[in-house]
Amino acid sequence: MRQKFVAGNWKMNLTLPEAQALTSEIVQMLHDEQHGPDAAQVVICPSFPLLPAVGRLLDGSRVALGAQNCHQKESGAYTGEVSAKLLQSVGCEYVILGHSERRQYFHEDDELLSQKLKAALAAGLRPIFCVGESLETREADETFDFIAKQLKDGLFHLSNEEFDKVVIAYEPIWAIGTGKTATTAQAQDVHAFIREQIASAYDAEAANNTAILYGGSCNAQNARELFSQPDVDGGLIGGASLKSRDFVTIVTSF
Repeated sequence: MRQKFVAGNWKMNLTLPEAQALTSEIVQMLHDEQHGPDAAQVVICPSFPLLPAVGRLLDGSRVALGAQNCHQKESGAYTGEVSAKLLQSVGCEYVILGHSERRQYFHEDDELLSQKLKAALAAGLRPIFCVGESLETREADETFDFIAKQLKDGLFHLSNEEFDKVVIAYEPIWAIGTGKTATTAQAQDVHAFIREQIASAYDAEAANNTAILYGGSCNAQNARELFSQPDVDGGLIGGASLKSRDFVTIVTSF
């Protein structure tokens, strides 16, 4: 059975005291409410300055620490950037790569992301690799072609061994921060398509073992229905991850 995942992407939010309070609440709630060997893997991804403090609060819990991005080089004269090796050294186990906001605002393309993937894996991090289409692409009925290209150009250069460490997140860009959410049928259709692409690029075992998360305005109200779909293995959660009760409700929705 595939591992279930819920990752909280805090984006550029929360001061240090706010982050510490939220982390403590989440850890305590999950300790009280999430039980059993089949419980979801939970990851929290704060902004860079918060990582060490949040990581200390997660120590000994079932929640892993992740980052929201990394640079493609191990070190060097890249002022303002953060390497995967540095992230690993402060306790990160995961890193989000290819988020739609990074692609849109910082013009990250699949060639760059393929380099970041290699850097993250070399440092021992597990990438959460994001794909997804705009409203314009969906309305033009080009969703599957667009996502197939993102997977091929950005991800499918990895070896089987490297690919085994990757988690994929499907983000319909038109449903991020808009309050719109893909229907369960729309989410399932794309997740199933992604799994088919993995089987074609690698094999059926890789496809069956890869966790594919839904990342478009998943919240406490719709998580249970979304997670009931056979190819939806969890969520990459934005705004709802900033509210402890909502986030834990999502985690315990399986």
